[in-house]
Amino acid sequence: MSYETILTENIDSVCVITMNRPERLNAWTYRMGGELNAAVKAANADDDVNAIVLTGAGRGFCAGADIEAVFKAQADGEDVTEGGGAGDWVNLMRQSKPVVAAINGAAIGLGVTQVLPMDYLFASESAKISVRFVKMGLVPELASSHFLTARLGFGVASELMLTGRTLTGAEALEIGLVDKVAADGELLDEACAVARAMGENPRSALLQIKQLLTQNATETDIKLIQKREGEALAECYASNEHKEAIAAFLEKREPDFKTARALDQ
Repeated sequence: MSYETILTENIDSVCVITMNRPERLNAWTYRMGGELNAAVKAANADDDVNAIVLTGAGRGFCAGADIEAVFKAQADGEDVTEGGGAGDWVNLMRQSKPVVAAINGAAIGLGVTQVLPMDYLFASESAKISVRFVKMGLVPELASSHFLTARLGFGVASELMLTGRTLTGAEALEIGLVDKVAADGELLDEACAVARAMGENPRSALLQIKQLLTQNATETDIKLIQKREGEALAECYASNEHKEAIAAFLEKREPDFKTARALDQ
């Protein structure tokens, strides 16, 4: 499938999706949102793809929503929704194969909030990260008031959102906004390596784990948490991927989860 605002490439079982408006620091438009949504769904439907990495072309990751094409046009009453937007992006991220962000430069506003529901966040040493919605008279979206608080705690999340200040990659790592910082030239390789290490595991278990993390991260009912885990565990016990993992261990060989998945379909 061809896209106007993004690029896709499969690299050794990892689908690398690159936001491709470098002249605008990959500023988000509704078309880009729709294309990102379509690319993730296509990667999820491709059994040769085990994981996904999102990055940006050029010197920026994503400078947020395009101020001229989205904010100004919207304020002027124009229809800016060509391309349809990202749909339920948060739900898509939480139900997807493993998704890793490779933040390679400026990540502002939506450029940050779109990656918070992902499974692991890399930033380059040159990254500049800000949830500066307040500077535009706006509030954060994509459940970022939840995800930022879960990552950072109430006080730090409040300070970042209420000041709109900008962090370096190292500062973002120090407070837990990102999970790892990589040298600029090594960022994509490192992000793909982590995504690949996640995605090579049994897919049924991966998706169940992601669902449990989504449901239970802020759940206070311990019995309900265990009930959900028990139900997920029962499904995993019945999967051919689990049976293949046992057989491969006993036979001292590498497991073939792809063939096992085919038996579950």
